[in-house]
Amino acid sequence: MRMFRINKAHPWHGIDIGENAPLEVTVFVEIVPSDTVKYEADKESGYLKIDRPQQYSNVVPANYGFIPRTYCSRRIAELARSRSSIEIRDGDRDPLDILVLSEHHIPRGDIILKATPIGGFCLVDDNEADDKIIAVLKSDKVFEQYTEIGSLPVGILQRIKHYFLTYKSLPGEANVCQIAATYGREASYEVIRAAAEDYQELIG
Repeated sequence: MRMFRINKAHPWHGIDIGENAPLEVTVFVEIVPSDTVKYEADKESGYLKIDRPQQYSNVVPANYGFIPRTYCSRRIAELARSRSSIEIRDGDRDPLDILVLSEHHIPRGDIILKATPIGGFCLVDDNEADDKIIAVLKSDKVFEQYTEIGSLPVGILQRIKHYFLTYKSLPGEANVCQIAATYGREASYEVIRAAAEDYQELIG
């Protein structure tokens, strides 16, 4: 009789980062561009929960989630400080976020996929390092040609930047997000490795 898992693996702790990481990583997708509500994985149960309705017309520009078995803490903060003069207290103490570009419509989150990192943004959110890795879906025939973030069409890059700069903004309130730096593929590998090491430190 074939043996199989009867309990759902926790998306943060129970799914492997990928044997070829950081060149290719596993991604747990939480939200897709068609979502009008921002979902995120509940840290205790692993199930998706509603974080908040999407604010106004600000819709996530691609499939968005995190890399399992990563954590943004001391090492991620140190990397951010090396790229910016902004005061940074720590990492945001969440798994490492990732945005995955694809020509294909993925109808919902709560799935895993394989992606190839091409760069990222050193985002600072209220003085915490909250890096965003930019990647392309593995074997995507349209987006696999882009191997560096700098080779993306300008319009796509501007849309992604605008989303991350405004996705927490509310009328009458100061924007707390800043993009301290944009980095390429090799630097994204460094960020992923640092987040994997922060995770190992977290779990002891």
